[in-house]
Amino acid sequence: MALFELYVYDFSELVDIDVADDGRFRTPPLDGYFTDARWHAFFIRVDGNLAGFALVQQRSRLTGDESVTDMAEFFVLRKYRRQRVGERAARWLFTRFPGRWEIRQKPNNQDATTFWRRILTDYAYEEELLDDERWHGPVQRFTS
Repeated sequence: MALFELYVYDFSELVDIDVADDGRFRTPPLDGYFTDARWHAFFIRVDGNLAGFALVQQRSRLTGDESVTDMAEFFVLRKYRRQRVGERAARWLFTRFPGRWEIRQKPNNQDATTFWRRILTDYAYEEELLDDERWHGPVQRFTS
């Protein structure tokens, strides 16, 4: 998925990723989103145009609990940011997968943390700052 390479590009300043010799960013395998019934890939569109994507897994990345939905990856192209595109997409996902959720951010991705905190005020979320083998950074938990 070419959009994922743009996502990795955005992340490159946060996690010190370089392009390969062919000028492209390496992306992790995404096959599970098309073969595993608990993994879900969604494109975000604005007026028919691709504006981003969301990757959701029905399993906590932190505990393995299959009753928790995990926002594995979430990306909105810069052109569509600060237009409530991400907020509408996130709320749609929370409705599509009702129940317990976890959302994680890298500790230096303050924009993402601010984004999720703003949206989650309607969901009475709890936040924990993890710094262990499971995750390093903020984690929000809530029920939709």
